[in-house]
Amino acid sequence: MADPQSPDAAPDIGDAARRRRLKFRCWHRGMKEVDLILGRFADASVDGMDDGGLTRLEAFLDVPDPQILAWITGEEPVPSGAAGLVAQQLIAFHR
Repeated sequence: MADPQSPDAAPDIGDAARRRRLKFRCWHRGMKEVDLILGRFADASVDGMDDGGLTRLEAFLDVPDPQILAWITGEEPVPSGAAGLVAQQLIAFHR
């Protein structure tokens, strides 16, 4: 078990704070089109996600905005794996 006083230990931010932070990150990415797409999705979906869904969304936010937009607009195929699962959920939400 990690020592909570260790500088390397990740702080436990709590479930509610984690969800608020995810919503904020979805709305404030940089590319306005992606902000609108992800922000609306986050507002509608984050509160109902389980821990696995939150983790997948957090990882998805590491994908660059142009790549996300290309998946959503159909310019590029949606990949398999966790990023693809979140992208498919986004696409289904916005249809």
